[in-house]
This record gives sequence, structure tokens and C-alpha cells, in this order.
Amino acid sequence: MSTDVRNYVAGRWQESSGAEELLVTNPASGEELGSLALSTGADVDAAVRAARDAYPMWRATPAPERARVLFRLRQLLEENKEQLARLLTTEHGKVLPETRGEVQRGIENVEHACGIPTLMMGDTVEEIASGIDCASWRQPLGVFGIITPYNFPVMIPLWFWPYAVATGNTVVLKPSEQDPLTHQRIVELAEEAGLPPGVLNVVHGARECVEAICDHPDVVGVSFVGSSQVAEIVYRRATASGKRVQALGGAKNYMIVLPDADMDLTLDACAGSIFGSTGQRCLAGSVIVGVGDAHADIRERMLDAAASVRLGDGLEATTDMGPVISASHRDRVNEFIDQGEADGAKLSLDGRGASVPGLEGGYWVGPTVFEDVAPDISIGSEEIFGPVAGINRARDLDEAVAMMHGSSYGNACSIFTTSGRAAREFRYRAGISMIGVNIGVAAPMAFFPFGGSKASFYGDLKAQGRDAISFFTDQRVVISRW
Repeated sequence: MSTDVRNYVAGRWQESSGAEELLVTNPASGEELGSLALSTGADVDAAVRAARDAYPMWRATPAPERARVLFRLRQLLEENKEQLARLLTTEHGKVLPETRGEVQRGIENVEHACGIPTLMMGDTVEEIASGIDCASWRQPLGVFGIITPYNFPVMIPLWFWPYAVATGNTVVLKPSEQDPLTHQRIVELAEEAGLPPGVLNVVHGARECVEAICDHPDVVGVSFVGSSQVAEIVYRRATASGKRVQALGGAKNYMIVLPDADMDLTLDACAGSIFGSTGQRCLAGSVIVGVGDAHADIRERMLDAAASVRLGDGLEATTDMGPVISASHRDRVNEFIDQGEADGAKLSLDGRGASVPGLEGGYWVGPTVFEDVAPDISIGSEEIFGPVAGINRARDLDEAVAMMHGSSYGNACSIFTTSGRAAREFRYRAGISMIGVNIGVAAPMAFFPFGGSKASFYGDLKAQGRDAISFFTDQRVVISRW
């Protein structure tokens, strides 16, 4: 059954004014799930005006009352968790245990934002001078634009808009046009929870919508997640018009394995990091570096594990890995594999041409493993965003860390060891924002910040945690004499 995907503006579901139509498909089968008309700058303007008009009322709503709306939303998300996970698998392709985990991570951000009466507390100092007191308040700023990608269409929007509305702002959200159905259902639940009209507005579109959000004079800030190339463009364009921006980009994440590592744990963590979500996540492992004797062991184990991965529909319990999001993305990943082979990297497992009986219309790329990947070739330096791993060797930890530091990205990294000393040394020297110790996916919980460094992040304040509260508010300091 095909679903008509519409914009949500001022508390009403509305048709886009755009003429270009895009189909939403099940990536495991190619089956049509819905359609949407790509929105225009005029649609963005209408959404921003609705958010601007709703802002004075919502800002004046006491923080505990705003929190109660989020408490109700959290409960509705819990009650509909399985429905959301199954819908997400159908439109995105990742396996059901992964979508259940994604929905849960989104709920945890709503849950954290429910604490806004405490999170927004300011500071006071009495008698900073004779007869003078000083206090600070955190105050909302107005309308925020939020632009999110396809790879986590539930969790990533919930990194942002619950904090924005909890702090008293209003929002224009542009989710990915490739898999908008699950978050459309979440907007319906937010409406059911009592979120007033105009507080959360949604427009579906592509580049024109992004540019309109970056340029609109009534948008005070922008939250973005996507490729590093686009993150930099959004950052530069939006800051040029006076906005605050947090722009999370891509990654090339290293996983360093020492000879004393627990190899069973390491294999599970590395394989899950590389092939989970079919490699379509910014925390996916990209390069395994086996140090000394660890190289031969982890190499053999990874090749065996990769060869045993079962492709299929993510709703089936026997499936280990689903499809990539689209035919065009499948072709892009295959081009990276072609180029890696042409550049001289050793292709030890080839996922090109993968297929699943009965699902020939799906967008399949099988697990792929390269060895001896030079850091200056495309598969060694660029984000592939697919189930493609590189396995390299290093003499010692120093050489492994130097390899990692050679990457322009700085999103996440991991070390596998039973040595506390080595783990501490790695943490001290890594220079990467999210660090795993015997963890393959170094994903912080909602009350810690999420975001990278170097070319993986543009801005100052990251997603989630205290950074989210700081990003969506301004600290106003009042010095009083009576």
C-alpha cells in the first residue's frame, strides 16, 4: 500500500508546491512504498513563518509543561516501538534488531529532553560587589532548521528537535526524502502527545530546501548531519547569514587490534561495526589495523565472518545484513570497489553482484574485504558508506596510531586490548572525539555529546547531552542592584 508523504506545517498535513515527484521504495525488493513531491523554497518559507508565529506562545509555556508533552511522546513511542521498528526496516532495509535499537536510542533522547526544567537551570552569585547580585538564565532563540540523513531516520532527528522544543524553540525539520515514512509516524505521535501547531514543522525536499533553510532570515540556527562535503557547505552558508550551526559529517573509522586482545570479542565487535546497517553509518568501522601477531589472527577471522554473512529482507530472523538504501548508492559502493581494485589494493572478498533469491529487485552489496590498503587511494581515504572493510598491519601501536592520524576524518576510533596501560595511552593520544575500548561502535548515550573532530564536524557544540542545551539556548547574564 503506497503512502502519500506530505509536509506538516502549522499543525496541518499539506501538499508540497513542488512539481518533482520522488518514489519511496523498499530497498530489499524495489517495491513502491510511497511518494512525495519535493518541496520548494516557498514551502520552507511557509514552514518558517508557522514556526515563527508559534514561537512566542511556546516560549512562554512553562518548562515543566513543555516537558510533560515530551513525557507523553516518550510513552507513545514506547507503546509503538515495534510498529516503528518494522516500518523502519521496510523503508530503510537494516535488520529488525538494528531498527529496534535505533528506535530505542531515539526514545532515550526524548527521555533525556524531558529533564529540561533541570537542564536549563542557570547560575547565581549573591553580592558580587556591594549590593549587587549576578544571575544567568538560559533562554530560547527562535526558529531552528534541522536537516537529517537517511541512515538513521528515527534517531538522528530525535538528536535535535526534542531538545530544541524542550528549551522553548520552534523547528522546521527537513528529513531525508529517501525514507520519510517512519518519522512521519513519529510526527503524528507528537501531535497526539499535545505538541501545539507550529512548534514542529516538516518539509520534504532536497537541495533547494537545504539552501532555503540556510539562507532564511528568520532561522536562527541549523543542525545538520550528512557527508563532510555537504556539512562544510551548510556550515559556511548558514554561518555566513549569521546562524549558529552544528554540522556533523562523515568518517573513516579505525579499529586497532593488539596481540593481547580477546579475539572472540574483537571479531564480534569489528564485524558488527563494519557490516551493521550495511555499513551505512558514521560510526561504522572502516579500517582494521592488526598490530604485530594480531594481524594474521584478525584477518583470518574477519574473512571467515564476512563470508558467512547472510543477505536478505531485514524483517526475516535469518537475515544478518540487509540492502543499501538505493540503486544509485549500490552503484556508488561498487564504483569504490572497482577503484580500489584498480588502485592495487588486494581484494580478498568481493561483494559486487550479490543477489537474494526472490528479491532480485533489491539493492544488494555483499560484504567486501580489502587488504593492504594504501592510505592515499580512494578506499583508504574516502568514506564509502557501505559494507567494505580494509585490513592493514602495523608493527606496533605507534605505527597504528600514525595511520589513524593520517586520515582527514576524526569521528570515532576503537582499540581492542586487555592492557589497561595500552588503552589509556590510546585514549590519551587518539585525538578523535568518540573512542571505543573493546567497543566496535563508540556511540555515546543521550546524556553525552555526539560528534566528531577534524573533517567529521563543523561547529562548536555537538548533538545530545549538555551541548544540545547550550546550542539551542543563549545564556543571558543579569547584574542587579536594588
